[in-house]
Amino acid sequence: MTLAATAPARSAAVPLIVLVIAGCIVAAATNGIRNSFGLFTLPVTADLGISRETWAMAMAIQNLAWGIAQPFAGGIADRYGTGRVIAAGLLLYAAGLVLSAVSPTGTMLFFTAGILSGVGFATCGFSLVMAAFGRSVPQEKRSFIFGIATAASSFGQFLFAPISQGFISAFGWQSAFVYLAAIVVLVIPLTFALRGRSESVAGQADLRFMEALSRAWGYGSYRLLVIGFFVCGFHLAFINVHMPAYLVQCGLPPEVGSWSIAVIGLFNIVGSLLSGYLGSRFPKQLLLSAIYFSRAMAIALFMLFPVTEASALMFSAAMGLLWLSTVPLTAGLVSLFFGARYMGMLYGIAFLSHQVGSFVGVWLGGYVYDTTGSYSLVWYLGILLGLGSAAINLPIKEVPAQKFHAAPV
Repeated sequence: MTLAATAPARSAAVPLIVLVIAGCIVAAATNGIRNSFGLFTLPVTADLGISRETWAMAMAIQNLAWGIAQPFAGGIADRYGTGRVIAAGLLLYAAGLVLSAVSPTGTMLFFTAGILSGVGFATCGFSLVMAAFGRSVPQEKRSFIFGIATAASSFGQFLFAPISQGFISAFGWQSAFVYLAAIVVLVIPLTFALRGRSESVAGQADLRFMEALSRAWGYGSYRLLVIGFFVCGFHLAFINVHMPAYLVQCGLPPEVGSWSIAVIGLFNIVGSLLSGYLGSRFPKQLLLSAIYFSRAMAIALFMLFPVTEASALMFSAAMGLLWLSTVPLTAGLVSLFFGARYMGMLYGIAFLSHQVGSFVGVWLGGYVYDTTGSYSLVWYLGILLGLGSAAINLPIKEVPAQKFHAAPV
């Protein structure tokens, strides 16, 4: 049975190169802006008089809302079309940013910067962009194309970290949110190139949401992949939200924090492309295990030596190479296991685990800091989780889930 036999669902009027360019711009803008939220930690908490844990909770809720909404957004896009779902998500995301600018309390931020922005990003971020790519790209090339999409989102992080910091420094954090929302709205016309939906093909079952999820969860390698992805979210959310403030605590100026986030994005372009390239040539589960192990070692070395501007940028470069390099491999395995028909939904389920990890990482960072005055415990936990995920990914088998693809009786 050929798993890559998904019929192209894109419009014949939209060449593949146009689809890829449009998707990469959408991924860059949405992910770049989202990864700038950590730069708002100090000005928002100082201006509103809220604790760091409160802001961290808003970011934790954002990540959890993103994760919960992602499978449903993916399922809707699979059935009704990616372009229109992403366009609606961009509007929702922009609304969340604007309303965050006028939120006077932490409770309001839970809704605006948290739920609204999280659901908005779930319906317009790079996960749906990769689902659009997965419909039109042969199986043997998907890991590489997913790597390109991930690299584009990383370039957005590199681009928007200094832009966001510049907006904050020049106009204040409220105006910065509004300007970023305007950029999101300007991206909406590009969603026309991403229109199309997944089609049923011979040899694949046409399953309802819960039946497809039940069959997928019964596949052991998928369960391991989903569990291991939790750790990826923990690392990324904690570092993205709390590292700028951590560096200020260590005596470095705020600009070092913004450039650290930018360096992560810059080096992740290389890491994502390399991951996508290697994923088409070597066992993806072994590459995932190596990435999580390397993250644990990078954090351990960062904690071992004094924090300076040089060490912060070196750590950011190392983490950048490993940052989203898990994504093309994870998406590639999901596509291999189950085909492109349910790519949006089942990658969304894996991503929910990632976002639960994000919730824990970002909230725990704020709680531990407010309780102990230090982030050390969370850094050390990140090391242990990295080692654990490296072990979990090793038993994964890179073979299709045949039972899932059997036609229903």
